[in-house]
Amino acid sequence: MFSLFKRKSKREKLEEKFKKLMQEWHELSSINRSASDKKYAEAQEIAKILNDMKHEAA
Repeated sequence: MFSLFKRKSKREKLEEKFKKLMQEWHELSSINRSASDKKYAEAQEIAKILNDMKHEAA
């Protein structure tokens, strides 16, 4: 119940954004290839940031 009021960390926000971009990428992959490639590139940038955050914590 208390997690209802808990703020999301930067990592959690980035993970959600990554998941959303990958979902959009998949939907656009069969419709518009150039838009799909842009979404994929954005998702890869976020993945790189998340990976860097993971290595900093370790």
